[in-house]
Formats: sequence, structure tokens, C-alpha cells
Amino acid sequence: MALSPKTRQARRAILAIIGSGVLLLAGCQTNAPMRPAGPNPVGPNDGPDAPRHRVAIIIPLSGQDAGVGTSIANAASLALMDSGDRTIRLLTYDSASGAAAAAERAIGEGAELILGPLLAEDVRAVTPVARRSNVPVVAFSNDASVAGGGIYIMGATPGQAIDRVIRYSRSKGATRFGALVPTGLYGQRAAQAMLGSVRSSGGSITGLQTFNRSVAAVRSAAQILSNKGEMDAVLIADSGKMAAIAGSALRPGARLMGTELWAGDRTLGQTARLRGALFAAAPDARFTQLVGRYKARYGKTPYRLGSLGYDAMLLTVRSARSWPVGRPFPMRSLADRDGFAGVDGIFRFGRDGVAERSLEVRQVTATGAITVSPAATSFAK
Repeated sequence: MALSPKTRQARRAILAIIGSGVLLLAGCQTNAPMRPAGPNPVGPNDGPDAPRHRVAIIIPLSGQDAGVGTSIANAASLALMDSGDRTIRLLTYDSASGAAAAAERAIGEGAELILGPLLAEDVRAVTPVARRSNVPVVAFSNDASVAGGGIYIMGATPGQAIDRVIRYSRSKGATRFGALVPTGLYGQRAAQAMLGSVRSSGGSITGLQTFNRSVAAVRSAAQILSNKGEMDAVLIADSGKMAAIAGSALRPGARLMGTELWAGDRTLGQTARLRGALFAAAPDARFTQLVGRYKARYGKTPYRLGSLGYDAMLLTVRSARSWPVGRPFPMRSLADRDGFAGVDGIFRFGRDGVAERSLEVRQVTATGAITVSPAATSFAK
């Protein structure tokens, strides 16, 4: 796709941020000691008091999600250091002790933008607090139902991953589709996305079977689905572990497909029936660079979702270019239709506040997964 002069100019602006951040990952190393994330840490640009934008990041720093939250917080700090920005002070708050209370505290301490929370229920708790003070929220959730009205979500939604893999399968000749989806909210949304994508791409649904998450129920659902007719491809909208059970019970022949839940699962290829299966995910090339940079500073490997923290901070730094200190965050900067480039590839926010992402399609192999359809590098208008 040819880019217009305006688009090329916007893309150069995006790459300027990446150049000062992500692309430094390949050549900039540091042996600085690890500084754990925590409430109100001293940021890389702190020093003598000076007017700065105060940006809060609200994530779990304790409890069962502390590892993920710490990766996100540390990656955001790393992005701020890599960018060289001196206009932003990053303040960190623990959502595990109460997301709404954390938001109240952050706004009371001057936060003009909130990054996070991670979990959908925490986003719901933060929303009324942020709206009362007209503070925008860029959350790390992938639940589209919490977006809108000044709340933006950066997570890759299941519907986008499902649509990408179905359209790829259609391009390779698949016309008849089946699906195995778990009961519950995730399964409902996966089923809706599956039905919409198949119909809009000109395919047909042969069968869709739900199951509760037990070994016996998965096998039974797979056997019932197999008896509904010939299928070219079957979506298993669950983890790799559940997909291995379901795949072994499905009739041979149909190509299997997964969701974003398969990304990062290195055990998929251990199940012979899953070899050749397809799923969509954010590209990994820049995340691999981020891992090296993160390990050099913090001494450990980040969780995969750490990239959301890095990209959210790059987005903030870019927005700061048109954000005078002491003025409200320029929400219009989030509406750029050319999008933003980051560790997880390009993305842009729709009018609904949901991040539209460019995903790649991977095929499961005996030793991992290979990319069979790269992610796009620019958005169609």
C-alpha cells in the first residue's frame, strides 16, 4: 500500500519515537541495578523540582498477578528512559489493594493520565473516578466492553485474533468452519466473533459446540462436532492445553485454529494433532529485543504482556509533544488514524476506544511456531 505524504510524515514521527526507544534495544545495553516498581518510585527523569506531566500507572504489584504487573510497570519505566523524555514523571500504584482507591490517590497527587489497570473489573472500578476528573485512561485490558468515554484499551481482543485467522484460512480455500468454545463470557464473545468473521468473509458454519472446562466435556463436545458434517477448519477457542485434548478427539482432516490464548505457548507442537494449526498474535521480533534490554536492566525475563507497558509509555511520550505542561492530556492525539508503532507492531484506537492491531498468523510446528502471514506495517484508510 502506497502511503500519502501526510501518512509518510506521520510514520516518520512514529519511527522517531521508536528510534529513541525500541530500536535502541538492539544497540543500547546497561548494567544498572534492578529497581523494583512500587508506589511513587523515583523516575529516570526526576531531580530538582520542575514542572512535569504526572502520569500514573495502576497495575497489580501484589497478589497472583504481581509478576505480570511488575513486568508492565518496569517496561513502562524502561520506555521512558529509552525515549530520553524529561517532561513526564511516572507514578506507580498497586491495583491489588483497590483499583478505585489507587485512581483516587493518583488523581489526588496530580495524575493527568492513567495507564492501566490490567483487569477488566479494575478498569470498571477506575472508570467513574477518572471520568469525574476528566482524566483519560489507557488500560491494558482486552475486554472491549470496558472501553469508551475516555477509556481506551490496548490489549489484543479475541475477536481481532479470530477474524485474522479465519480470513487467512479463507484465503487458503477453507469454506466450511466449525468451532469449539467454552461456556462463559470469553466463549460467548469468541462465538460471536467466529460467526461474524465467517459470514462476512463468505464462508459457512457447519457446527458450533460449547463445553465446560473439563476433560470429559471437551472430548464429548469434540465428538459431537465431528458428527455434524465435513469441515475444512475448526476453531478451538481455549488454551493450548484444552486444544490438545479437543484436537485429539476431533475427526482427522480439518485444520485446527486457535485464538490469542495460544501465543507464547511453547508446548503446542508436542501434540501431533496441533501441528499445522493456525493462530494469530502480535509479532514477536521487537519483543525479543525488549527481552534483552529488560534482562540487562532488571535481571529477569518480562512476561509477554510487559510490551503493553512499553508501548503505552511510547504513546504517552509521543503525545507529550503536543501536551503543554499544566494542560489536560490531548485526547485528540489518540485518534490518529495513521496509528502508532511499538513493540507489538502497529495499532490505532477506534472511536469505541478499542485498539485495532495488526496481527500475524502463525502455524504450529513440532518445535514451536512459524509465521506464515506477516502483520501489516500500515493501516488501510
